[in-house]
Amino acid sequence: MKKLGWLASAVAASALLLGACGSSDDKKDTNALEQVQKDGELTIGIMGTYAPYNYMGENNEYTGFDVDIATEVAKRLDVKAKFVAQDFSGLIPGLQKGKFDMLVSQVTITDERKKQVNFTEPYITNEVKVIVKEDNNSIKTAKDFKGKTIGVGLGTNDESYLRTELMEEVGTFKINTYDDVITTLKDLDAGRIDATINNVYALKPVIEENGYKIKAVGEALKSDKAAIAVAKGEDELTAEIDGALNDMEKDGTYTEIFEKWFNEKPSAEYTK
Repeated sequence: MKKLGWLASAVAASALLLGACGSSDDKKDTNALEQVQKDGELTIGIMGTYAPYNYMGENNEYTGFDVDIATEVAKRLDVKAKFVAQDFSGLIPGLQKGKFDMLVSQVTITDERKKQVNFTEPYITNEVKVIVKEDNNSIKTAKDFKGKTIGVGLGTNDESYLRTELMEEVGTFKINTYDDVITTLKDLDAGRIDATINNVYALKPVIEENGYKIKAVGEALKSDKAAIAVAKGEDELTAEIDGALNDMEKDGTYTEIFEKWFNEKPSAEYTK
């Protein structure tokens, strides 16, 4: 009887173990698109402090160009959009851990990031310029950065550009990193940094609201293409989002959103 009891217990334990393995496999077989459709919700990672792209509006809800793009994508996938804010440096790690279904926060396409995430086709191209105080005449281009203190967003493509490309070209300078544009411009206005680099669309609303006396100088340093980021390997969800973006371009919805936030028509090359 003891032997039979032991055998029954072993069989029961094996059944539980197999059942648990089956549940894990079932979960693994569910891709991101299927999970989003099942939940009826698309969780979208944004910085949340980057006007006019994504920021907290007057009604205590996130708004901006990125938010409108993401909301329209969710609508076309027939699910609700849920926005979750995160410091930019934590967006890709959060996506990799499953905190978000996608990122719509001016995530620039780079070769390094392509190894970490899936990218859709680009949905906007931004020109990055040098920004200084209005009375600063010593910095006319990025070539004047040597020996200066330059502010930049932490974990951004601009930070990587300063460290790996520009510094080798123009000589050593100090880099101060920031979690948001507002603090960067505040330090620039106060003289704690000599310059920053960013795209003018991102700076304009902050400058107007705070009355900062700053200006863009020189030609654009580079043009960055931003895309929606999805977890690596989630090709079905990536394809669905690409389809939604393509339809938005074809039916004029993209142009409407672009004109709403930038008061101009998008260039014919905005995604090329």
